[in-house]
Amino acid sequence: MIVQEVVVKNKAGLHTRPAAAVVKLASRFKSDFFIVMGGVEINAKSIIGVMSLAAPRGTKLTLKLDGVDDIEAARQLVELFEQGFGEV
Repeated sequence: MIVQEVVVKNKAGLHTRPAAAVVKLASRFKSDFFIVMGGVEINAKSIIGVMSLAAPRGTKLTLKLDGVDDIEAARQLVELFEQGFGEV
């Protein structure tokens, strides 16, 4: 299991387009993927779940991945957050 903390860096936060990018990328992998925010854990392969977080800029999120390809999935997902979803 991989547990990694990330920060939402783009100005608009985790709105529809970034949420869709997270789900699209996560769905490429077999590993289970969850995001934890303020004690709430959601399935990060669910667009409704990710959008329900409504995480604004500066929010710290914990990514939890578990499965056969969790290392590569974590690497790519952390990179997506680090790049601000291309919106910084």
